[in-house]
Amino acid sequence: MRYAYIGLGNLGGHLAASLASAGFPLVVHDRDPGLRPRFDALGVDWADVAAEAAAEADAVITCLPSPAVSEAVLAQILPVMKPGADWIEMSTLGRAEMLRLAATAEAQGLGVLECPVTGGVHLAAQGEITVLAGGEAALVDRHRPALEAMGGRIFHMGPLGSAALIKVITNMLAFVHLVADGEALMLAKRGGLDLKTAWEAIAASSGSSFVHETEGQLILNGSYDIAFTMDLALKDLGFAMRFGREFGVPLDLASMTEQTFLKGRAAYGGAAQSTQIVKLLEDLLGTDLRAEGFPARLE
Repeated sequence: MRYAYIGLGNLGGHLAASLASAGFPLVVHDRDPGLRPRFDALGVDWADVAAEAAAEADAVITCLPSPAVSEAVLAQILPVMKPGADWIEMSTLGRAEMLRLAATAEAQGLGVLECPVTGGVHLAAQGEITVLAGGEAALVDRHRPALEAMGGRIFHMGPLGSAALIKVITNMLAFVHLVADGEALMLAKRGGLDLKTAWEAIAASSGSSFVHETEGQLILNGSYDIAFTMDLALKDLGFAMRFGREFGVPLDLASMTEQTFLKGRAAYGGAAQSTQIVKLLEDLLGTDLRAEGFPARLE
């Protein structure tokens, strides 16, 4: 089965490289030609435009930064895709956007899967990121070898739209945990605790979280380099708030977290690392959260 991969950013680049390393026939495209040397070195075909990548593929995978970009790319590839081919969307979309775009693709005879991922760029680089699949079970099974090449755990969440919902839920929790972890670390610092020991104690406690154990290290290093931006965090929090209104669920913590990220974007810009949300508290109190022995990036 020949795959095309469109969108080779922080996540997509690693996922496409995992497919190539597993031996899948692959052609890739990104609007940034500076990403090409990585795939040339892997012996992967490069397409100069998205339609060229999609034309001979049995399945086209997209991993793109926004619903608008996904819609634009889908419009480019639909006219050239082979009858019976599949579209696998690995971007983070709202459920309404996913269902609307899926209906467009299905009307032209394509199979559609949504497969957003969660766990962080470092796990994508290892081929161990979690894949959240939505769509027909037969399609999940058809592409399971490729999904397993890219991810460590595959969860079939149900029909189209279900993966979009759980992905937004997981990201919502991660951002709430991130703000909370910054407050916890600041409390430890201002209370006179050694931050390295405090981080270790929290990691070994009932108060730990995946965010503390991963992004907490980048905060203590001072790099904040999680390869995920304030703009992307606010996009996902916006999806969460829309789900809350749709399903009648008060999201008090998520709402407060969204407001905090709006402050963070105003202070540092939309391209700033999402982990820099903790810097708001550091700047407010004139107290940094640095400790020795923590990495600048997660491996």
